[in-house]
Amino acid sequence: MKTSARNQIKGTVTEVIGGAVNSEVVMDVAGTPLKAIITKEAVTDMGLAAGSEVYAIIKASFVMIAKEKPGKISTRNVIETTVSDIIEGPVSCELKLAMGGTTLTAIITEEAAKDLGVAKGDTVYALVKASSIILAQ
Repeated sequence: MKTSARNQIKGTVTEVIGGAVNSEVVMDVAGTPLKAIITKEAVTDMGLAAGSEVYAIIKASFVMIAKEKPGKISTRNVIETTVSDIIEGPVSCELKLAMGGTTLTAIITEEAAKDLGVAKGDTVYALVKASSIILAQ
């Protein structure tokens, strides 16, 4: 399967928390926990359980960046990363974020990057809503 999503990150399911309609799937990505909310039916159809290998598919524009670790926040995924590369453009810039042994890509506006003062080598926090993650096998 080919997708236009910049992030197709392989991980291993560590826990599935079932609900009446949706389930939370917790996966380990290079030592970093990542949580996704998908339908209960999708969990069953995919046969997801602890030990299952899955790919988290995340559009780069769904990855928000913070220079400081946020306090209490509803976003389930707050991931400490290091900026490994920045590709600047006239409107947006692409940030490559090292997260364990893998890379997470974020697309933010050029103005936001300048306001944050993001530079190569900086520690930043990637914020991703659990409902913005698609799981695939």
